[in-house]
Amino acid sequence: MSQPGQHNLSSAFFLPLGGGRYEPTESTIGPWAPGTQHGGPPGALLMHALSTYPSDHDLQIARITIEILGPVPIGACEVSVERLRGGKRIELLRAQYAMGGKVYMTAQAWRTERIAGIVERKPGSFVVPTMPSTETAGFFQGIDYFPYGHALEWRFVEGGFDQLGPATVWARARIPLVEGREISGLESLILMIDSANGVSAELDIRQWSYVPVDLSVGLFRLPVGPWVGMSARTVIEPDGIGQTMSTAFDSAGAVGHSMQTLFVRPQ
Repeated sequence: MSQPGQHNLSSAFFLPLGGGRYEPTESTIGPWAPGTQHGGPPGALLMHALSTYPSDHDLQIARITIEILGPVPIGACEVSVERLRGGKRIELLRAQYAMGGKVYMTAQAWRTERIAGIVERKPGSFVVPTMPSTETAGFFQGIDYFPYGHALEWRFVEGGFDQLGPATVWARARIPLVEGREISGLESLILMIDSANGVSAELDIRQWSYVPVDLSVGLFRLPVGPWVGMSARTVIEPDGIGQTMSTAFDSAGAVGHSMQTLFVRPQ
């Protein structure tokens, strides 16, 4: 494992071990603690399991809600999926991320039937921001070890990791989610959008903790990668509860929205 100040990319965020088991790599580590994953990689791994779960029908994920039950450690994990509500047109799936018999993260997803041309398109008013021609350099001030951050390429249109307030950013993964498999646009979106509370932070990460306890993403269209983006804003109330909301997009336009519930406390 690299030491602070070193940023070696892994071959992927997760190494497949077979039988639904995976080994997270150093590139999953977030800014909070050296032995703790950022929420994006395990959340994206759950999305991978849900979106590839077998079905006899042409179904598409329209919403996923991830519950973060605690800090996700580095170590071999097991991912499982079950169908809670079956159907030809609509079904509800549940996935869980476990390690050593303990569940650290769960996700529920609605998959709905797709019928091309069944209704006239009613587009929203979101305008896709122009992607900057160069990569944004630098992360949170005072944080010099952030492997997950270095495993994605970030191009900020508005704001930045080192700036407080709303932000709009494009991002793409530099490495696969699972070794030996090309990352999908849907996985890329979940991998990135869990960072919405960080990129649109309203408080200094060195003085405050504003950890999300969940992530809910509603999709009216599947994103197309490798570049995906988000326009995020955070609100915080004096009682220590906050919320981050974002519009998710790709090069063709908006694809949906996300929401995170924040637990806000002094460091």
